[in-house]
Amino acid sequence: MRLRLVTIFAASLLTVACDGENSVHISSTTSDTQSRGVLKVVDTLQCPETIGVLTRKGSAHDGGSTCLYSGPRGAVVSLQLVRLESRTPAEVLDEVRATLAADMPHTSAGLKAAAGAAEAERAADTAAAAADGARDEAERARAEAAAVSGDRARIAAPGLSVDAGGDKATVRLPGMTVDADGDKASVRFGSFTINADNAGETVDIQSEDEAVRIQAHDEAAEVHTRAPGDAIRTTYILTDSRPADAGWRLVGYEARGPVGGPVVIATVHAKDRDGDTVFEAAKDLVTLNVGE
Repeated sequence: MRLRLVTIFAASLLTVACDGENSVHISSTTSDTQSRGVLKVVDTLQCPETIGVLTRKGSAHDGGSTCLYSGPRGAVVSLQLVRLESRTPAEVLDEVRATLAADMPHTSAGLKAAAGAAEAERAADTAAAAADGARDEAERARAEAAAVSGDRARIAAPGLSVDAGGDKATVRLPGMTVDADGDKASVRFGSFTINADNAGETVDIQSEDEAVRIQAHDEAAEVHTRAPGDAIRTTYILTDSRPADAGWRLVGYEARGPVGGPVVIATVHAKDRDGDTVFEAAKDLVTLNVGE
């Protein structure tokens, strides 16, 4: 019985792990947004000479609206003060994301193709499941004769239901459902939905309110997070073990600002895929300017 995916996703919930030496690992953690203060309205950037692993390159540009920083192994961070003017925050951040994605075109194209293929496959699976509904009902009826058999197990208890046989398994728990079929699994936990295909090395995680969106395929991943509330607090990361032509293995941004702007955005380019220290320093720059 192949219940590997059920075990992985039921145990780790919001943790993604694709097999292989160059695996993609993504973890989601929560924080108390109520403890965050009101974000400041900024007229001019504060650009310290050093912060974390970053060192400022020259002085501020564009009247204090842009500062450039260099980091380890050729990493580059650009801190920008962006006024919304007639644009919405989403429009501004979409432009920034598109520019960053263009710096890693092979990664963006691969993830987009994987997402399309996965969506088409899920639609086909749904159609097939509907067509096979009668057969499944017959199988369940035959399994009623024994709670546990050689290749099938059924467990029912208050708040718990497990139906497993062969390569298929269905688990129902309070607030959580798991459906696994061979290398594929679909997990719903609270407002989160996780769809995974171990054979295709594809994982897709999203929340109902679109506050979290993670897509991982092969050795690449794309992460979007957005904190609740009217203020702008959003993070974007695109990463791949295979470098772009310019050598980038990780690009992304941290953006924060009051609902009416302006927005402080730190964009990150790193040639080392494990760019946590660079990204954390970029976040510290944003925090220094507008708060947490």
